[in-house]
Amino acid sequence: MNYKNFKFLSFDCYGTLIDWESGIWNAFQPVILFNKRNDLTREKVLRNFALLESEQQKQTPSMLYSEILFYVHKRFTKENELKTTEELDKNFGHSVPFWPAFADSADALRLLKSKFKLVILSNVNVGGFTASNRWLGVEFDEIYTAEHVGSYKPNPSNFEYMFNNLKKAHNAEKKDILHVAQSLFHDHVPAKEFNMNTVWIDRQNLSKGGNWGATKVVENQPKPDVIFEDLISFANKATS
Repeated sequence: MNYKNFKFLSFDCYGTLIDWESGIWNAFQPVILFNKRNDLTREKVLRNFALLESEQQKQTPSMLYSEILFYVHKRFTKENELKTTEELDKNFGHSVPFWPAFADSADALRLLKSKFKLVILSNVNVGGFTASNRWLGVEFDEIYTAEHVGSYKPNPSNFEYMFNNLKKAHNAEKKDILHVAQSLFHDHVPAKEFNMNTVWIDRQNLSKGGNWGATKVVENQPKPDVIFEDLISFANKATS
């Protein structure tokens, strides 16, 4: 791939820049401890979360992400026969600001910022991303969230919103944008429906038989143009 052909890099945030799986797992610990449940492993919890989150987002596309998480927590506790409280549900709903960045995100983004305009296309609300942006070390040129769009990826409306707004703000064409993301389900499937060029940051090592974690399984997997195991490897290649 000739990276000089692109002016914009559009990023998924959670799973690509922010370690959402660690954040989600950590946020479930209070209710697991409250119920003294030793059987709920990280793999089980994240797999259950992936299904509940995608269902909730589809059912209530205009709901803020903090509220999505609130109801996911309530449904998770019910399905797994856990006792919960309003406080535990609310704390989970407001946990996004505490989800950590991947160790390479800030360095990689600063490197990429020297060559490209950087865009966020994220499935959270504005407040959630603003809090996460503290850990990422750069100022993004454009930020588009599910709160702006009124729907959640993989809904194609989110990508259409980005295309339309980048056209208005920067006179950008789709061919000028390279989409960079971890999630096949949320990002690569809809991006490829628009024939976008994509970079797969395969944090879960799925291309080599890894675990789907907190991402819903995709049976018919799309084919990203290139694959990197981490963001810094991509940044070094794209800016060399």
